[in-house]
Amino acid sequence: MSALTDRLRDRRRGAPQAVPGPAPRLQAHAELRARRDALAEEVAELTWDLGGLTYEMAIRDHFRLDVLIRRAAALQERDAELGEVERLLAAADEGVGGDCRSCGAPHSRGAVYCWKCGQPLMPQAASAALIEPMGNGAA
Repeated sequence: MSALTDRLRDRRRGAPQAVPGPAPRLQAHAELRARRDALAEEVAELTWDLGGLTYEMAIRDHFRLDVLIRRAAALQERDAELGEVERLLAAADEGVGGDCRSCGAPHSRGAVYCWKCGQPLMPQAASAALIEPMGNGAA
């Protein structure tokens, strides 16, 4: 609460306000890079575990497909997430995309939801057909 009162007091005195610039964008890119590194490590570990599990099943000549499919699905999910984060980073480096209006995280062109907060990125427009009442005498 004191930070808010300090900002209000500074505003009355005419102190320059901090203008949001590239700092939030750099922070978002740093968060993306950290997430990419964590996901890459997790994908490598899941790949290693799946290979070891498959080998152990092979030498025992007893395959449990349900276990292998579950582990492969988890690996596939993390790998897809890693691919999306890498795509976001590449798009940010090329300057393609924009920032989320809600949290400021960068997003790639064509993204529908923010990767960080889940807010919709595309404005929702109501269809005129839904707004106009039906049966106005138009046939």
